Amino acid sequence: MPINCIIVEDEPLALERTKSYVLKFPFLNLLSTFDNGMDALVYLKSNKVDLIFLDINMGEMSGIQLLEAGKVTSQVIIITAYQEYALKGYELNVTDYLMKPYTFERFIQAVKRVQDNLSKEDIISDKNFIFVKTEYRLEKILLNEILYIEGMRDYRRIHLAQKRIMTLQTFKEFEQQIPSNVICRVHKSYMVSLGKIDSVERDRIKIKDTLIPISETYKKQFFDLINKRLK
Repeated sequence: MPINCIIVEDEPLALERTKSYVLKFPFLNLLSTFDNGMDALVYLKSNKVDLIFLDINMGEMSGIQLLEAGKVTSQVIIITAYQEYALKGYELNVTDYLMKPYTFERFIQAVKRVQDNLSKEDIISDKNFIFVKTEYRLEKILLNEILYIEGMRDYRRIHLAQKRIMTLQTFKEFEQQIPSNVICRVHKSYMVSLGKIDSVERDRIKIKDTLIPISETYKKQFFDLINKRLK
């Protein structure tokens, strides 16, 4: 599977080094390189990019600012000499964090992690149903029939158009099974089907006659997904 990528790096020598490593992989398709975050951000808005090799310290816009401003959905490998940005990078769900100077072997590990993540996304995106263990059986559930999933102590209640199903399956397991652009976590006790939302107002989601809260923890992820559907 080809992986379309770009490099965002303002140091010419560092850019050439990263580029030389990228070109060693036949499945990495280098679309373009940028020496500043603004040009990269403009490019990302109109081009599909699977992977970004991203420097942190760059002129007017840092790599962190690019990630925060651009609602980036690509895999991201941060390449920097500054350890102090590691925590912030992982808060923004970067795939890996390479400290300069890094070895080619370490670069390979980062690319392999990207491959693994993209392979999982492909598998998940093809699914239109899941199997859920309830009582003593496995029940097939079509994703387009789910309205929302509600946490009830040790149980999760799946609200479907015509019925409800109780299961001991955890929210974490649901998140691993179901793509977030179909059914999204919005609260420690709720996941909602984006296609079944009737309205959103004052941090509350309405699905039929039910109002579901949006917590601070999941607010950004939720509204990023909603904004993508508006484009």
